[in-house]
Amino acid sequence: MARLLDRIDSPSDLKELTPLELQQLASEIREELVSVVSVNGGHLASNLGVVELTIALHRVFDSPRDKLVWDVGHQAYTHKLLTGRRDRFPTLRQAGGLSGFTDRTESEHDHFGAGHASTSISAALGMAVARDLSGDNYNVVAIIGDGAATGGMALEGMNQVGHLSSRLIVVLNDNGMSISPTVGALAKLLGKVRFDDRYRRARERGRRILIRLPLGNKVWQAGKQVETGVKGMFMPTTFWEELGFAYMGPVDGHNVRELEMALAQARDYRERPILLHVVTTKGKGYLPAEGDAVYFHGIPAQGGDNREIPTYSEVFAQTALRLAREEPRIVVITPAMPEGNCLSTVAAEFPERVFDVGICEQHAVTFAAGLATQGYIPIVAIYSTFLQRSYDQIIHDVCLQDLPVVFAIDRGGIVGDDGKTHQGSFDISYLTMVPNLIVAAPKDEDELQHLLYSATKSVHPMAVRYPRSAGLGVDMVPELHLIPAGEGELLRDGIDVAIIAIGSMVAPAVEAAEELAASGIEAAVVNARFAKPLDRKLILEVAKRIGRVVTVEENTLSGGFGSAITELLQTSQVGDIKIVSMGLPDEFIEHGSQMSLRSRYGLDAAGIVRQVNALVSAMDSARTAVDY
Repeated sequence: MARLLDRIDSPSDLKELTPLELQQLASEIREELVSVVSVNGGHLASNLGVVELTIALHRVFDSPRDKLVWDVGHQAYTHKLLTGRRDRFPTLRQAGGLSGFTDRTESEHDHFGAGHASTSISAALGMAVARDLSGDNYNVVAIIGDGAATGGMALEGMNQVGHLSSRLIVVLNDNGMSISPTVGALAKLLGKVRFDDRYRRARERGRRILIRLPLGNKVWQAGKQVETGVKGMFMPTTFWEELGFAYMGPVDGHNVRELEMALAQARDYRERPILLHVVTTKGKGYLPAEGDAVYFHGIPAQGGDNREIPTYSEVFAQTALRLAREEPRIVVITPAMPEGNCLSTVAAEFPERVFDVGICEQHAVTFAAGLATQGYIPIVAIYSTFLQRSYDQIIHDVCLQDLPVVFAIDRGGIVGDDGKTHQGSFDISYLTMVPNLIVAAPKDEDELQHLLYSATKSVHPMAVRYPRSAGLGVDMVPELHLIPAGEGELLRDGIDVAIIAIGSMVAPAVEAAEELAASGIEAAVVNARFAKPLDRKLILEVAKRIGRVVTVEENTLSGGFGSAITELLQTSQVGDIKIVSMGLPDEFIEHGSQMSLRSRYGLDAAGIVRQVNALVSAMDSARTAVDY
């Protein structure tokens, strides 16, 4: 039997479908989502929850003329299926295939690229103001989840929307979740609205009473106050109205007919911006995802999850738990990523010392700074890509005051399938330029635990950066020990070339050295450990003795580790040393597996061997020419 989904090549194909056909289409979309994401990995539960909402949006609005702005973008898989990308959907998150997020270069229906949360309202407001300035009349809709709505940028955007009173629709997709359950005062407010049906009934009764009253202005105002009072008693929707929005809802997010009616009413409303509150179930229609929406928020690709060896994230959490048991001043802070940072075991044992602050990275860092001023040892557990959002707070609130905050930076380097919005390509560059901040990266999971221990003993702020992957399977030394800031180690000596590597690039550097030795090239390998401060004594000694240096990092070459080594050699006047730096180019790294991307950019053992051979051959040729 042919699928209805196979007949949908653009949003216009949805317009003539019957209610029964829409139900069938929703079911087929869910089957397609489960089928593809189970193989490729990706964000499953969030997409299952917005199937009917996406269908309704595309039936009521006219994309691409009307602008649908998805927050984060990882819940836009159904949107992709309905906007001409159905045939390519099996390539989702694969190298050269569809992005797992909205992407302006991928489709005219993707009006704003978004991999980070809380951006949609600000972007949509920009589009609405541009429309008004140009005298156009298209509609602008921002679709944002309740988790993302807790972010400071979302609230800043709403504040400006209300101030300008622009014609804009905000659809609040409320499922009580971000990745894990949404936290904070706003989440509690939404919970009151979501679960209490009394306001809807009371409002209808109030309207019937008001209709019968005389139309004098005083009585009308009194009636409006009565209505506001009812809202305040039962459902605090006045929060949105005080911000300048007309509030609609809550609406059943899995009833296409009800959604279309509400969206059409919001579309035709002209007096002020509208917030449409839609209640959905994360993981809807797929029982495993409904039962465990946290796990099914983002699932790995088939064969991509090695459970034999603990991940760096798990080693971080195990070490944090051990340190918290030994030191009562240690607290852990995470911006809405307790599961991603594997912190459930720490929170279970020390619930009063683990803080999930929601999608509020800036607040997380300054909150940590405040704790540090009072003698506590805060560990901010955060992904590299999300740490970027708190850069001013790192500089101004932590490092300028030289406060001993520990940054546990997960997903440093190539992340893989999540693509250019999530690659941890820049942290070494943007952190090493900040005074007072120590920046380290372990060569393996054992070194990670010792660097974390050292960071909690530091009197300065310290960042420990580690990759998204299983560890190397090395033995874990049971006794934690201090690693002095700026102390590297010589793992292998050699006379022909020095490979100076940091973090995840140390293991392939050692592998490359062993392969080079088989061909007669003896390479020294230095595990730098620290991007700042550098081990000046070790690096200068090895470089001066050998004369050929290759630096390797899983970070952009612009302002990165290799740049720091080059500057050190130039300013130390150690003679004529040939140096080549390997790292990521000055571009945004697209999606693909970690292995394929490292191979593409030469950041594996084979790539290092090629680079060393090229360097040695070039220098030998140059010397031969001079001798001749």
